[in-house]
Amino acid sequence: MRRFLDAGHRVHVADVDSGALAAVCGELEVTGSCVDVGSSEDVARLAEQAKAALGGIDVLVNNAGIGGANAFIEDLSDEQWDSVLRVNVTGAFYVTRAFVPLMKAQGAGVIINISTTSVATGLPRRSPYVASKAALEALTRNLARELGPFNIRCNAIRPGSIENERGRALLRARAEREGITYEEALKRRLEFISMRSRIVPEEIGDMAVFLASDGARHVSGQIISVCGNVEWEG
Repeated sequence: MRRFLDAGHRVHVADVDSGALAAVCGELEVTGSCVDVGSSEDVARLAEQAKAALGGIDVLVNNAGIGGANAFIEDLSDEQWDSVLRVNVTGAFYVTRAFVPLMKAQGAGVIINISTTSVATGLPRRSPYVASKAALEALTRNLARELGPFNIRCNAIRPGSIENERGRALLRARAEREGITYEEALKRRLEFISMRSRIVPEEIGDMAVFLASDGARHVSGQIISVCGNVEWEG
């Protein structure tokens, strides 16, 4: 979001957390909607509010997602499976469906979906999450083909191990699960990243801004990793 603002874009942000949304809208020059992307009614309202705020839509970033349960496949409940697919896949479908007519009407648009390197490596005990992101990538490729004739591009970004609070929380959980220190958990994680380093959120923003730019005007249907080459994870 900040990278798009820095590049001169106007931004309308959506979040299910009203407090977080108010904080962002208070800090930055953005408009916003409090919505659950897993609700088609909420998403219809989002489309109306975004159009009213911006007048149109040039770039759509589907970044909403939840990690879901950490459990073996046989221990997952129906709700644990359904809740992840509802947000990570159905949510992206609802949002894209709502905004594509605006892009078609103006004869151009860019859709960017946020996936994960876990689709490539696999990640035991996280089947709903990995399956949802794999589905999102399939949707990305299909939309690129379907929408290309309307001058609408669609790509996905695969973030790797991110140096942010959520990334640190995952490492703390691993350290507790394996009975090791946080530092040792980080060391083990970096052993399977070719560049031996984590990424920062701004790098994902930079890639998204590039994919939205004229410099990527013929980049569509691609799954692009920003990860330092994650080789494996566990």
